[in-house]
Amino acid sequence: MDGSAGGRQQQKKKVISLKAIDATPDNFREYGQLVGASPDGARYGPLDAQLQLNLGTPRFYIMNLTGRTLRFNSITHHASVTQCLGSVGGQPWYLGVARPSIVKTNESDGCKEDSIHNAAKDNDDNENSDEFMNQFHMGKIVHSKAGHYYIPPAPEDVKVFRVQGSQFLKLNVGTWHAGPLFKDASMDFYNLELSDTNELFGKMLEKCFPGGGSHNAFL
Repeated sequence: MDGSAGGRQQQKKKVISLKAIDATPDNFREYGQLVGASPDGARYGPLDAQLQLNLGTPRFYIMNLTGRTLRFNSITHHASVTQCLGSVGGQPWYLGVARPSIVKTNESDGCKEDSIHNAAKDNDDNENSDEFMNQFHMGKIVHSKAGHYYIPPAPEDVKVFRVQGSQFLKLNVGTWHAGPLFKDASMDFYNLELSDTNELFGKMLEKCFPGGGSHNAFL
């Protein structure tokens, strides 16, 4: 058999159907925060959005999106900033998410074995450092165009959350996300990020999850 495209067996892409979960402060905790309305005059506390915006110029704006159907085959993350997203009108919307998977390394060492092993211990409090080393040896740790290292999320690790009403999501630094997604033809969202977040977006995008595949969100 030759090496032509016709002679190679194409890899099958899998479609994973996910049931949307109503976001709550508890079930969204490992990805960020679900923040609701608070009384006027209430003091700042742990229920407020805990933000990291110190590495650039904050940008707060209304984002108009159209044609964001309940299906996705790519996912992204922001390695140095939190992000807040909410529907302007309070209509239901959806977000696919996976846990952060940034691998912190000594910048002078780069992605060397000793550096990865030490970083794995720091990242996971010594619990999963062996798994990080397995990922390193299998070549699954990626050096992003933005300069940091990460492990792409597996399709099976993604969950879809539903948000509606006077609530918004704050995504932790590094949280993988796909969306916002919605059933309406168009929706407006308020968005808090950094002024260069959109410029870096393409550098963080994982097109067609490793191994291929896409997600349908059945709601």
